[in-house]
Amino acid sequence: MTNWFERGFGFAVPVLIALVVSALVLLVIGENPIDTFALMATEAFGSDRRFASTLSAATPLLFTAVGTAICFRAGVFNVGVDGAFLIAGLAAVVAGFSLPAALGWALIPICLAIAAAFGAAWLFVPGWLLAKLDVDEVVSTLMLNFIAVAITGYLVNGAFLSEQSGNNVTPRVHDAAELSRLMPPATLHSGFLIGLVVLVAYAFWVRRTPAGLEGAWVGLNKRFARAVGVSVPQTIILAMVLSGVVAGLGGAAHGLGQLHRFTDGFSAGYGFTGMAVALLGRNTPIGILFGAILFGALASAGTTIQLFSNIPLDLVNIIQGIVMIFAVVELGRITIRRRARG
Repeated sequence: MTNWFERGFGFAVPVLIALVVSALVLLVIGENPIDTFALMATEAFGSDRRFASTLSAATPLLFTAVGTAICFRAGVFNVGVDGAFLIAGLAAVVAGFSLPAALGWALIPICLAIAAAFGAAWLFVPGWLLAKLDVDEVVSTLMLNFIAVAITGYLVNGAFLSEQSGNNVTPRVHDAAELSRLMPPATLHSGFLIGLVVLVAYAFWVRRTPAGLEGAWVGLNKRFARAVGVSVPQTIILAMVLSGVVAGLGGAAHGLGQLHRFTDGFSAGYGFTGMAVALLGRNTPIGILFGAILFGALASAGTTIQLFSNIPLDLVNIIQGIVMIFAVVELGRITIRRRARG
Protein backbone atom coordinates (compact mmCIF):
# COMPACT_ATOMS: atom_id res chain seq x y z
CA MET A 1 0.00 0.00 0.00
CA THR A 2 2.83 2.38 0.87
CA ASN A 3 4.51 1.64 -2.44
CA TRP A 4 1.36 2.48 -4.39
CA PHE A 5 0.91 5.69 -2.39
CA GLU A 6 4.53 6.65 -3.05
CA ARG A 7 4.13 6.08 -6.77
CA GLY A 8 0.87 8.01 -6.91
CA PHE A 9 2.39 10.86 -4.93
CA GLY A 10 5.42 10.90 -7.21
CA PHE A 11 3.13 11.10 -10.25
CA ALA A 12 0.90 13.84 -8.82
CA VAL A 13 3.54 16.20 -7.41
CA PRO A 14 5.26 17.13 -10.72
CA VAL A 15 1.87 17.63 -12.37
CA LEU A 16 0.59 19.86 -9.58
CA ILE A 17 3.77 21.92 -9.53
CA ALA A 18 3.55 22.34 -13.31
CA LEU A 19 -0.05 23.54 -13.00
CA VAL A 20 0.84 26.03 -10.26
CA VAL A 21 3.76 27.47 -12.24
CA SER A 22 1.63 27.61 -15.40
CA ALA A 23 -1.11 29.38 -13.47
CA LEU A 24 1.39 32.03 -12.37
CA VAL A 25 2.53 32.46 -15.98
CA LEU A 26 -1.08 32.89 -17.07
CA LEU A 27 -1.70 35.50 -14.37
CA VAL A 28 1.38 37.42 -15.48
CA ILE A 29 0.13 37.60 -19.08
CA GLY A 30 -3.36 38.58 -17.91
CA GLU A 31 -5.24 35.31 -18.47
CA ASN A 32 -7.53 33.44 -16.11
CA PRO A 33 -5.84 30.13 -15.12
CA ILE A 34 -9.10 28.40 -14.15
CA ASP A 35 -10.76 29.25 -17.46
CA THR A 36 -7.67 28.20 -19.38
CA PHE A 37 -7.30 24.84 -17.64
CA ALA A 38 -11.05 24.21 -18.01
CA LEU A 39 -10.76 24.93 -21.74
CA MET A 40 -7.80 22.57 -22.06
CA ALA A 41 -9.66 19.82 -20.20
CA THR A 42 -12.69 20.30 -22.44
CA GLU A 43 -10.60 20.17 -25.61
CA ALA A 44 -8.82 17.02 -24.40
CA PHE A 45 -11.70 15.03 -22.90
CA GLY A 46 -14.94 16.93 -23.59
CA SER A 47 -16.38 14.56 -26.21
CA ASP A 48 -15.74 11.20 -27.84
CA ARG A 49 -13.99 12.89 -30.74
CA ARG A 50 -11.76 14.94 -28.46
CA PHE A 51 -10.93 11.95 -26.27
CA ALA A 52 -10.06 9.99 -29.41
CA SER A 53 -7.70 12.80 -30.44
CA THR A 54 -6.05 12.64 -27.02
CA LEU A 55 -5.54 8.88 -27.30
CA SER A 56 -4.20 9.35 -30.83
CA ALA A 57 -1.63 11.86 -29.54
CA ALA A 58 -0.76 9.46 -26.71
CA THR A 59 -0.18 6.48 -29.01
CA PRO A 60 3.46 7.18 -30.03
CA LEU A 61 4.28 7.96 -26.39
CA LEU A 62 3.16 4.52 -25.24
CA PHE A 63 5.87 2.97 -27.41
CA THR A 64 8.65 5.47 -26.73
CA ALA A 65 7.98 5.49 -22.98
CA VAL A 66 8.06 1.69 -22.75
CA GLY A 67 11.22 1.61 -24.87
CA THR A 68 12.85 4.12 -22.55
CA ALA A 69 11.62 2.39 -19.38
CA ILE A 70 13.15 -0.94 -20.41
CA CYS A 71 16.58 0.67 -20.43
CA PHE A 72 16.01 2.82 -17.35
CA ARG A 73 15.20 -0.30 -15.32
CA ALA A 74 18.55 -1.77 -16.36
CA GLY A 75 20.39 1.39 -15.34
CA VAL A 76 20.97 2.44 -18.94
CA PHE A 77 20.13 6.07 -19.76
CA ASN A 78 19.09 5.57 -23.36
CA VAL A 79 18.18 8.81 -25.14
CA GLY A 80 18.22 7.21 -28.59
CA VAL A 81 14.63 5.99 -28.79
CA ASP A 82 13.74 8.86 -31.12
CA GLY A 83 16.37 7.76 -33.62
CA ALA A 84 15.10 4.17 -33.62
CA PHE A 85 11.55 5.51 -34.01
CA LEU A 86 12.61 7.44 -37.12
CA ILE A 87 14.70 4.72 -38.77
CA ALA A 88 12.13 1.99 -38.15
CA GLY A 89 9.25 4.24 -39.18
CA LEU A 90 10.89 4.86 -42.54
CA ALA A 91 11.61 1.15 -42.97
CA ALA A 92 7.97 0.26 -42.28
CA VAL A 93 6.63 2.89 -44.66
CA VAL A 94 9.01 1.87 -47.46
CA ALA A 95 7.91 -1.73 -47.02
CA GLY A 96 4.30 -0.55 -46.97
CA PHE A 97 4.45 1.06 -50.40
CA SER A 98 7.10 -1.09 -52.12
CA LEU A 99 5.97 -4.62 -51.22
CA PRO A 100 3.17 -6.08 -53.38
CA ALA A 101 -0.29 -4.96 -52.35
CA ALA A 102 -1.42 -8.49 -53.21
CA LEU A 103 0.01 -9.59 -49.85
CA GLY A 104 -3.20 -8.24 -48.37
CA TRP A 105 -3.65 -8.64 -44.62
CA ALA A 106 -0.12 -10.04 -44.27
CA LEU A 107 1.37 -6.70 -45.26
CA ILE A 108 0.86 -5.08 -41.84
CA PRO A 109 2.62 -7.76 -39.73
CA ILE A 110 5.44 -7.85 -42.28
CA CYS A 111 5.90 -4.08 -41.99
CA LEU A 112 5.79 -4.29 -38.19
CA ALA A 113 8.40 -7.06 -38.17
CA ILE A 114 10.69 -5.08 -40.47
CA ALA A 115 10.36 -2.01 -38.26
CA ALA A 116 11.09 -4.03 -35.12
CA ALA A 117 14.22 -5.49 -36.75
CA PHE A 118 15.50 -2.07 -37.82
CA GLY A 119 14.83 -0.58 -34.39
CA ALA A 120 16.61 -3.47 -32.67
CA ALA A 121 19.62 -3.21 -34.97
CA TRP A 122 19.82 0.55 -34.51
CA LEU A 123 20.03 0.39 -30.71
CA PHE A 124 22.13 -2.76 -30.63
CA VAL A 125 25.12 -0.64 -31.65
CA PRO A 126 25.19 1.70 -28.60
CA GLY A 127 24.24 -1.25 -26.39
CA TRP A 128 27.25 -3.22 -27.58
CA LEU A 129 29.51 -0.18 -27.26
CA LEU A 130 28.39 0.34 -23.67
CA ALA A 131 28.55 -3.33 -22.65
CA LYS A 132 31.85 -4.18 -24.32
CA LEU A 133 33.79 -0.91 -24.50
CA ASP A 134 32.13 1.14 -21.74
CA VAL A 135 31.21 3.90 -24.21
CA ASP A 136 28.86 6.38 -22.56
CA GLU A 137 25.35 5.54 -23.77
CA VAL A 138 24.05 9.11 -23.44
CA VAL A 139 26.62 10.38 -25.92
CA SER A 140 26.34 7.47 -28.36
CA THR A 141 22.54 7.38 -28.45
CA LEU A 142 22.25 11.16 -28.68
CA MET A 143 24.64 11.22 -31.63
CA LEU A 144 22.71 8.39 -33.27
CA ASN A 145 19.58 10.54 -33.09
CA PHE A 146 21.27 13.17 -35.25
CA ILE A 147 22.47 10.48 -37.63
CA ALA A 148 18.93 9.08 -37.88
CA VAL A 149 17.54 12.52 -38.73
CA ALA A 150 20.20 12.99 -41.41
CA ILE A 151 19.75 9.55 -42.97
CA THR A 152 15.96 9.68 -43.08
CA GLY A 153 15.99 13.26 -44.35
CA TYR A 154 18.39 12.31 -47.14
CA LEU A 155 16.38 9.25 -48.18
CA VAL A 156 12.97 10.90 -48.04
CA ASN A 157 14.25 13.65 -50.33
CA GLY A 158 16.18 11.24 -52.54
CA ALA A 159 15.60 7.56 -53.18
CA PHE A 160 12.14 7.44 -51.59
CA LEU A 161 10.81 10.83 -52.64
CA SER A 162 7.23 10.79 -53.89
CA GLU A 163 6.90 11.97 -57.47
CA GLN A 164 3.31 13.07 -56.95
CA SER A 165 3.43 14.82 -53.58
CA GLY A 166 6.45 17.08 -53.93
CA ASN A 167 9.29 17.51 -51.45
CA ASN A 168 9.92 15.84 -48.11
CA VAL A 169 7.41 12.97 -48.35
CA THR A 170 7.43 9.38 -49.51
CA PRO A 171 4.64 7.74 -51.52
CA ARG A 172 1.58 6.69 -49.55
CA VAL A 173 1.54 3.11 -48.27
CA HIS A 174 -0.86 0.60 -49.84
CA ASP A 175 -4.36 0.56 -48.42
CA ALA A 176 -3.69 -2.95 -47.14
CA ALA A 177 -0.78 -1.62 -45.06
CA GLU A 178 -2.80 1.09 -43.34
CA LEU A 179 -3.83 0.52 -39.73
CA SER A 180 -7.59 0.79 -39.33
CA ARG A 181 -9.33 3.74 -37.70
CA LEU A 182 -10.99 2.99 -34.38
CA MET A 183 -13.37 5.95 -34.09
CA PRO A 184 -13.68 7.53 -37.55
CA PRO A 185 -13.47 10.30 -38.54
CA ALA A 186 -11.08 10.79 -35.59
CA THR A 187 -7.43 9.96 -36.24
CA LEU A 188 -7.27 7.29 -33.50
CA HIS A 189 -6.09 4.07 -35.11
CA SER A 190 -5.37 0.48 -34.15
CA GLY A 191 -1.78 1.39 -33.36
CA PHE A 192 -3.16 2.44 -29.98
CA LEU A 193 -4.28 -1.15 -29.39
CA ILE A 194 -0.82 -2.39 -30.41
CA GLY A 195 0.62 0.08 -27.90
CA LEU A 196 -1.60 -1.37 -25.17
CA VAL A 197 -0.44 -4.88 -26.08
CA VAL A 198 3.17 -3.68 -25.84
CA LEU A 199 2.41 -2.17 -22.44
CA VAL A 200 0.90 -5.44 -21.19
CA ALA A 201 3.88 -7.36 -22.57
CA TYR A 202 6.19 -4.96 -20.74
CA ALA A 203 4.29 -5.55 -17.49
CA PHE A 204 4.64 -9.32 -17.97
CA TRP A 205 8.34 -8.98 -18.80
CA VAL A 206 8.96 -6.89 -15.69
CA ARG A 207 7.12 -9.14 -13.27
CA ARG A 208 7.20 -12.64 -14.72
CA THR A 209 10.40 -13.19 -16.68
CA PRO A 210 13.97 -13.87 -15.52
CA ALA A 211 15.27 -11.28 -17.98
CA GLY A 212 13.05 -8.61 -16.46
CA LEU A 213 14.21 -9.44 -12.95
CA GLU A 214 17.86 -9.52 -14.01
CA GLY A 215 17.44 -6.12 -15.67
CA ALA A 216 16.14 -4.69 -12.39
CA TRP A 217 19.08 -6.20 -10.49
CA VAL A 218 21.58 -4.68 -12.92
CA GLY A 219 19.86 -1.31 -12.65
CA LEU A 220 19.89 -1.36 -8.85
CA ASN A 221 23.36 -2.77 -8.23
CA LYS A 222 25.70 -4.15 -10.88
CA ARG A 223 28.06 -5.66 -8.29
CA PHE A 224 25.22 -7.62 -6.71
CA ALA A 225 24.00 -8.73 -10.13
CA ARG A 226 27.44 -10.07 -11.00
CA ALA A 227 27.66 -11.79 -7.60
CA VAL A 228 24.47 -13.78 -8.28
CA GLY A 229 25.62 -14.82 -11.74
CA VAL A 230 23.92 -12.25 -13.98
CA SER A 231 25.80 -11.29 -17.14
CA VAL A 232 25.75 -7.50 -16.96
CA PRO A 233 26.94 -6.92 -20.57
CA GLN A 234 24.35 -9.36 -21.93
CA THR A 235 21.59 -7.72 -19.88
CA ILE A 236 22.54 -4.26 -21.10
CA ILE A 237 22.58 -5.34 -24.73
CA LEU A 238 19.24 -7.12 -24.34
CA ALA A 239 17.68 -4.02 -22.79
CA MET A 240 18.87 -1.84 -25.67
CA VAL A 241 17.68 -4.33 -28.28
CA LEU A 242 14.24 -4.65 -26.67
CA SER A 243 14.07 -0.87 -26.46
CA GLY A 244 14.78 -0.71 -30.17
CA VAL A 245 12.10 -3.29 -30.95
CA VAL A 246 9.46 -1.31 -29.05
CA ALA A 247 10.57 2.02 -30.55
CA GLY A 248 10.51 0.40 -33.98
CA LEU A 249 6.95 -0.81 -33.52
CA GLY A 250 6.03 2.73 -32.47
CA GLY A 251 7.54 4.19 -35.61
CA ALA A 252 5.69 1.65 -37.73
CA ALA A 253 2.39 2.34 -35.98
CA HIS A 254 2.84 6.08 -36.50
CA GLY A 255 3.72 5.69 -40.17
CA LEU A 256 1.09 3.10 -41.05
CA GLY A 257 -1.69 4.39 -38.82
CA GLN A 258 -1.35 8.15 -38.49
CA LEU A 259 0.52 9.54 -41.50
CA HIS A 260 0.38 6.65 -44.02
CA ARG A 261 3.71 7.89 -45.35
CA PHE A 262 7.04 9.22 -44.07
CA THR A 263 7.77 12.94 -43.97
CA ASP A 264 10.40 15.28 -42.66
CA GLY A 265 9.34 15.97 -39.10
CA PHE A 266 8.01 12.41 -38.76
CA SER A 267 8.71 12.49 -35.03
CA ALA A 268 7.62 15.51 -33.03
CA GLY A 269 10.19 14.67 -30.36
CA TYR A 270 8.27 11.55 -29.35
CA GLY A 271 11.40 9.86 -28.04
CA PHE A 272 12.23 12.71 -25.66
CA THR A 273 8.63 13.13 -24.54
CA GLY A 274 8.55 9.38 -23.95
CA MET A 275 11.47 9.85 -21.55
CA ALA A 276 9.35 12.30 -19.55
CA VAL A 277 6.44 9.85 -19.54
CA ALA A 278 8.69 7.01 -18.33
CA LEU A 279 10.16 9.19 -15.59
CA LEU A 280 6.77 10.48 -14.51
CA GLY A 281 5.34 6.96 -14.46
CA ARG A 282 8.35 5.56 -12.54
CA ASN A 283 8.84 2.97 -15.32
CA THR A 284 5.64 1.24 -14.20
CA PRO A 285 3.05 0.10 -16.79
CA ILE A 286 0.11 1.89 -15.17
CA GLY A 287 2.19 5.03 -14.64
CA ILE A 288 3.27 5.01 -18.28
CA LEU A 289 -0.35 4.66 -19.42
CA PHE A 290 -1.54 7.63 -17.36
CA GLY A 291 1.55 9.66 -18.26
CA ALA A 292 1.06 9.05 -21.99
CA ILE A 293 -2.60 10.09 -21.76
CA LEU A 294 -1.62 13.21 -19.81
CA PHE A 295 0.95 14.30 -22.37
CA GLY A 296 -1.41 13.29 -25.17
CA ALA A 297 -4.07 15.51 -23.64
CA LEU A 298 -1.64 18.43 -23.46
CA ALA A 299 -0.64 17.95 -27.10
CA SER A 300 -4.21 17.53 -28.31
CA ALA A 301 -5.58 20.48 -26.36
CA GLY A 302 -2.60 22.67 -27.16
CA THR A 303 -3.29 22.52 -30.88
CA THR A 304 -6.81 23.91 -30.45
CA ILE A 305 -6.74 26.35 -27.52
CA GLN A 306 -5.16 29.02 -29.70
CA LEU A 307 -8.29 28.96 -31.84
CA PHE A 308 -10.51 29.91 -28.88
CA SER A 309 -8.22 32.08 -26.75
CA ASN A 310 -5.11 34.21 -26.74
CA ILE A 311 -3.16 31.52 -24.90
CA PRO A 312 0.19 30.83 -26.59
CA LEU A 313 0.97 27.25 -27.56
CA ASP A 314 4.20 27.62 -25.58
CA LEU A 315 2.14 27.15 -22.43
CA VAL A 316 1.92 23.43 -23.25
CA ASN A 317 5.69 23.26 -23.62
CA ILE A 318 6.06 24.98 -20.25
CA ILE A 319 3.81 22.43 -18.56
CA GLN A 320 5.58 19.49 -20.21
CA GLY A 321 9.01 20.84 -19.32
CA ILE A 322 8.14 21.49 -15.69
CA VAL A 323 6.58 18.04 -15.33
CA MET A 324 9.75 16.47 -16.70
CA ILE A 325 12.05 18.52 -14.44
CA PHE A 326 10.17 17.70 -11.26
CA ALA A 327 9.67 14.07 -12.30
CA VAL A 328 13.46 13.78 -12.41
CA VAL A 329 13.78 15.60 -9.08
CA GLU A 330 11.20 13.33 -7.45
CA LEU A 331 12.86 10.23 -8.87
CA GLY A 332 16.23 11.38 -7.56
CA ARG A 333 14.77 12.07 -4.12
CA ILE A 334 13.28 8.58 -3.89
CA THR A 335 16.49 6.96 -5.14
CA ILE A 336 18.53 8.76 -2.48
CA ARG A 337 16.05 7.77 0.21
CA ARG A 338 16.11 4.11 -0.83
CA ARG A 339 19.90 4.07 -0.82
CA ALA A 340 19.86 5.60 2.66
CA ARG A 341 17.51 2.86 3.83
CA GLY A 342 19.84 0.24 2.34
